[in-house]
Amino acid sequence: MSPTDPPLGGPAGGSDDAAARADRRADVPSNRSGTPLLKVTGLQKSFGDHEVLTSIDLSVRQGEVLALIGPSGSGKTTALRCLNGLEQPDAGRVEFDGGPVVDFSPATPRRERDSLRRRSAMVFQQHNLFPHMTVLQNVIEGPVQVQRRPRKEAVAEAVRLLERVGLGGKHEAYPHELSGGQQQRVGIVRALALKPSLLLFDEPTSALDPELVGDVLSVIKELAQEGWTMVLVTHELAFAREVADEVVFMDGGVVVERGHPDRVLRQPREERTRRFVHRLLNPF
Repeated sequence: MSPTDPPLGGPAGGSDDAAARADRRADVPSNRSGTPLLKVTGLQKSFGDHEVLTSIDLSVRQGEVLALIGPSGSGKTTALRCLNGLEQPDAGRVEFDGGPVVDFSPATPRRERDSLRRRSAMVFQQHNLFPHMTVLQNVIEGPVQVQRRPRKEAVAEAVRLLERVGLGGKHEAYPHELSGGQQQRVGIVRALALKPSLLLFDEPTSALDPELVGDVLSVIKELAQEGWTMVLVTHELAFAREVADEVVFMDGGVVVERGHPDRVLRQPREERTRRFVHRLLNPF
């Protein structure tokens, strides 16, 4: 967020007291078991003859942040879209704690894939806001039209969330009237309004001008601190090292290396990981 925006969940320039923190935590769906919130086993996906994912295994526990890194074409975004049901894997198993277990095959019914979408929400690279709708209309569209929640309830929730990310005065603005960073913050609010168990971020800063990146990363960082469970595809390695509990490096549709961010990003064991990290941290 910019220096003039209020902190996420707190008043501008004010202290973040225990009551405010408790209020924010109330937004975070709870998982009382010790098992992974999300577990992915043997995920495979091909487009024609091109195999994009080769037996991918992932897991993330309640309140953890998993960062997926790797070169373009490594399969990161496809994996993320499979978690949300936006892509149909060719094989594999995706299970949520206390929710749907989906064993994928070419014959998997669409309703099973769609069940994943009810547990997660995605923030896209290009914002993907409806241009003919106001900010408020964009945020309440999912809760009202998909989840069938009362409009009055959805509006109140949207207003509160927009205030939290410093967009309290932008309810009636249209996307073209906002900066790229503001549009992406609306995208994050739209995801939060669905009250998902899992937040998915697909390169949320890649389409932004450099001076706007920090605004969006600040919001994501505070969500991580509040305990939201997230899978984050990113090329911002310093940010991944700061917020992630685990970093997974993918290349050629496989998981090459995974582990604690400090270990993977500072002392990678695999040569492919070392080359990638060196190239991003030393671009010239």
